[in-house]
Amino acid sequence: MDNKHIAIGLLGLGTVGTGIMHIITEHQHKLCKKTGLNEISVKKALVRDLEKANGHGFQSVDYTTDGYEVVTDEDIHVVIEVMGGITLAKELIEKALDQGKHVVTANKDLMALHGEDLLQRAKRNQVELMYEASVAGGIPILRALNDGLSSDQITKIVGIVNGTTNYMLTKMSKEDLSYDEALKEAQEKGFAESDPTSDVGGLDAARKMVILARLGFSTSVELDDVYVRGMTEVTSDDIDYGKKLGYTLKLIGLASKEENGAEVSVEPVFVPDEHPLATVNDEFNAVYVYGDAVGETMFYGPGAGSLPTATAVVSDVVSVIRHLRLGVSANALEDSSTTSLEISDERDVSAKFFVRLHAKDVAGAFESITAVFSKNNVSFEKLIQSPFEQGALAEVVIVTHETTRGDFDQTLEDLKLLDVVTSIKSRYRVEGGTADVLEEQNLALV
Repeated sequence: MDNKHIAIGLLGLGTVGTGIMHIITEHQHKLCKKTGLNEISVKKALVRDLEKANGHGFQSVDYTTDGYEVVTDEDIHVVIEVMGGITLAKELIEKALDQGKHVVTANKDLMALHGEDLLQRAKRNQVELMYEASVAGGIPILRALNDGLSSDQITKIVGIVNGTTNYMLTKMSKEDLSYDEALKEAQEKGFAESDPTSDVGGLDAARKMVILARLGFSTSVELDDVYVRGMTEVTSDDIDYGKKLGYTLKLIGLASKEENGAEVSVEPVFVPDEHPLATVNDEFNAVYVYGDAVGETMFYGPGAGSLPTATAVVSDVVSVIRHLRLGVSANALEDSSTTSLEISDERDVSAKFFVRLHAKDVAGAFESITAVFSKNNVSFEKLIQSPFEQGALAEVVIVTHETTRGDFDQTLEDLKLLDVVTSIKSRYRVEGGTADVLEEQNLALV
């Protein structure tokens, strides 16, 4: 590497790629000052359409439709991957690492599925693989876990790590939009893809939680270890009842470490209105970290977008250049599987739960329902009972005291067998809150 200049190879010139080019061009003076170089430039970029790429106006860049031309170029020392996808991106990153090039990626899907193998490959080749932008866009959460909190024992990571679902839930809560209306608006504003399955189904958040859990707990976590439940069944009625109980509904990623194992999950969760995560609205992300020494910290900011994500990518590039100039080959975001921590059976996970059901308004109905909960050692913390508009039915909303997911699930199965229960409308996990039992409203069951 020239001590005064470094050449970068860019894989992908889409939304994030153009943001990276903008930052490197517009912030050139500051980047050089931070690294001690005279120039940082993108020499070659992989694009899909050469004619379209030439229209961006980045005159000094060689464009190619062959990614291998980028990763094998002898003058390039750092490769940035923002092309997305898994198979080709993995092949190109592997080739770059084997060529002795440092790699920065924003590819959460790739890092969740193959991150440990790629980090091991980087270590063997004595180069760095950085991936700060793969989680929460412009929020420097991975660097915080790896550097700022490196001396602490992290016990829990709770976060809103998907902007699409948070935008939808905000609109459903604040503007009373239906699920379909909120999704349509998110798509119109560019926060949701035309196929939103990965977001609303929880997969996008689950992949990010794999990365956070690996780094936070220094243990091996696979995508199959994550309990995943999306928000496709969320209704306005659920959100309204949450408000009455003092809760806000969010799609929450959670990673928790106990002495006997770890839990990693993604699901719609009711959080108390006073919790900081309850105030995170629209497309913003936030990650709440609990450490033995530091206590509680929260990281908040834009979770996606061209410039926020590009900022995280270029920050990783700056770190790589600094290490190169110092002659250090320490993988700043090291292979995280240094300890073995068993993943808890999801049925053994303890939490509070919310259930909303419809029951017949007849004598003895409530006693039958209560007996099922008692049989499974599940007790009530909060309760709302009210007449239901359609016929001789009542709507019952219960928040349980802490119990296991297995006992709660068995309770729901037993409730379905009762003649007095016509349907289980919804169920959610509940985080925190007080043990105040609400006054029963318009009591209809006897």
